[in-house]
Amino acid sequence: MKPKVLKTDRDYKSALTYVERLMEQSSPDEAELELWSLLVETYEESRFPIAAPDPIEAIRFRLEQAGLQTADLLPYLQSKSKISEVMNRKRPLSLAMIRALHDGLKIPAAVLVQESAAPPSQTHPTNFRRKTHRRNHPVAA
Repeated sequence: MKPKVLKTDRDYKSALTYVERLMEQSSPDEAELELWSLLVETYEESRFPIAAPDPIEAIRFRLEQAGLQTADLLPYLQSKSKISEVMNRKRPLSLAMIRALHDGLKIPAAVLVQESAAPPSQTHPTNFRRKTHRRNHPVAA
């Protein structure tokens, strides 16, 4: 099979089949296998991109990987209140925090500098009802 840039799903499937055949050989041509693997990888990266994780989710994942608790973030986020605010998405990561997390926990800086997902809604249903109730029933003079 002659190598070519993969442009369609059909090209991609054919390339995968060919790579499998090369790998099944007792002594495959390493250069050809590498070339076809790069063609497949390039197609997959352009067709099926993987988004970078949310910074807070990346921190949680790293803590879990390392068997750490959120309290173990103290050396990186400087105080318990900052840990709580950051992990609850009420405070963005500062540059100093990003550097500390990158250096200490080896979380890629490119992940940490992204915008975090929106914080949970600040409007609690009971607070909304209380405010609505007050507005609908004026206080007698």
